[in-house]
Formats: sequence, C-alpha cells, structure tokens
Amino acid sequence: QVQLVESGGGLVQAGGSLRLSCVVSGGIFSFNTMGWYRQAPGKEREEVARITSGGSTYYVDSVKGRFTISRDNAKNTLFLQMNSVKPEDTAVYYCNSAPRAFINWGQGTQVTVSS
Repeated sequence: QVQLVESGGGLVQAGGSLRLSCVVSGGIFSFNTMGWYRQAPGKEREEVARITSGGSTYYVDSVKGRFTISRDNAKNTLFLQMNSVKPEDTAVYYCNSAPRAFINWGQGTQVTVSS
C-alpha cells in the first residue's frame, strides 16, 4: 500500500521561505506525475504544483515564480521550495499523484504565514 508522509511545515513570516518534503513508500514513485496540494481553512483543497517523471513542471498562477517543485526519484521524495511566502499561502499542504489524486491522503503538513 502506498503511503505519503509530508513534513517541513511550520510558522514563517511573510517574505520568508520553507521547504516541504514528501516521502512516498510502497509504490512506483519514479513513474508517476506527483503534485503538491493545499487546503486553507474553509476552502476546497487545490493543486498548486505538479512534476512529471521526466521533470516537467506546472504551477498554479498564485505561486508561479515563488514556489519550486522538485523530486528525487532515488529517494522516492517530493519537495516544494516555498519562497517569498504570503499570508494567503497559509494552509495544510499535501502531496499526491497529479493531476488526479488517487493515493490515500497523508496527514499533511501545516504552513502558517504571519504578516
């Protein structure tokens, strides 16, 4: 069974940086397009970035130029480098397959950006 374990969240001031990690176990990570999603209080979960097995990336407009998604296939790990964060980036961040999330969700990692 595939499991997702996200980490790296925390409290950061606006303009600061965080690096999120997601370890994927039990599946064929290297062959799948993977993505980062987030869910803010009272809002639907949304995809913010994805990366193909070959390294092509996609970002939602609100994070373009600030977030960078990457992957280490040898370590079955997905990353999200978050720079110039804004209060509106506050959310629980999750990883999953993308654009369709077909893996059971992990616990996520909380990112809180203070103004």
